[in-house]
Amino acid sequence: MHVAALSLTDFRSYAHVDVRFDPGVTSLIGSNGQGKTNLVEALNYLATLSSHRVSTDAPLVRSGAERAVVRAEVVRSGRSATLEVEINPGRTNRARVNRAAVPRARDLLGLLRTVMFAPEDLALVKGDPDTRRRFVDDLLVSRVPRMAGVRSDYERVLRQRSALLKSAGAAIRSGGGDVGTLEVWDTHLAQTGADLLAGRIELVQDLQPFLTKAYDAIAPEGGPATVAYRSGLGDDLPADRDTLVGQVLDALAQRRREELDRGLCLVGPHRDDLLLSLGDRPAKGYASHGESWSMALGLRLASYDLLRSDGDDPILILDDVFAELDDERRDRLSALVVQAEQVLVTAAVPGDVPAVLAGRRLTVAHGEVAGGE
Repeated sequence: MHVAALSLTDFRSYAHVDVRFDPGVTSLIGSNGQGKTNLVEALNYLATLSSHRVSTDAPLVRSGAERAVVRAEVVRSGRSATLEVEINPGRTNRARVNRAAVPRARDLLGLLRTVMFAPEDLALVKGDPDTRRRFVDDLLVSRVPRMAGVRSDYERVLRQRSALLKSAGAAIRSGGGDVGTLEVWDTHLAQTGADLLAGRIELVQDLQPFLTKAYDAIAPEGGPATVAYRSGLGDDLPADRDTLVGQVLDALAQRRREELDRGLCLVGPHRDDLLLSLGDRPAKGYASHGESWSMALGLRLASYDLLRSDGDDPILILDDVFAELDDERRDRLSALVVQAEQVLVTAAVPGDVPAVLAGRRLTVAHGEVAGGE
């Protein structure tokens, strides 16, 4: 799989830009603030329908514009398709495949696969659990696109049930209230939550050997690196949907009074985490800066290898990561990714791009992209 062309309209700093790409390695070189990251962010957005830099769509639309359009020509198994998403902050985004509208924007998911390395990835190790939950859910959706609907359904049920907990709890404290409706939402939460949990657990199990291998390739002096799923329901959960439904319902019953007192949903995958370890110690709080970077890179490389094992070469995006690495880690990472079908690298100066990744170079400056070798 590779992207042959990318076109942006009113995305970030670009009123309009068209860029052609080739298979292999392409470097986007430009000083900070010139828009090189905006280009790869747009491509990654088309693949995931989310940004690695912001949590909402509004910042993606150029100041003064009402909407943004990201369009790409994607070549997969010798066949070309044009994918397009229209970003409408505050309204429903629209999508097209080969210029024909599709029912929902999420119908694009799976048609383009990317794996992005970025400076923000350090938060996978050092950040809060929601960053790791997003990582595993994004990878799950990339691997199994229908899980986008499961994820959306769970978030909708969680919002409804949380609102009901607040109102029911307040009513009970004032001497009234009926929790009968809450039982219906318990069932909905258990069913959608079990679907998401089963997908996450299976994914983490499949990711584990790839992570150990990737970390060893980047930092052979450390490790072994491991990842495990940590749920409030307990450790070593089965990836079995029916069993998980029962376990969620039991946990909800046990914590009913506490949930009503606090007005919060305290059970479900929205409270889970990934445990990243180096040897017998958790990476968070114990890993050095270099080890944390190696773990973050290992997670992305493992993601790439996992998706590739399913039959597709995702597009690899390395957004300004070499400036964060020492020479040894640069060389090791470069050797691991150079054989990918397509690699897009951004860097402030040409010297930040290792020689082994020498390929086509594009210069990004003042909102324009100039071709070169």
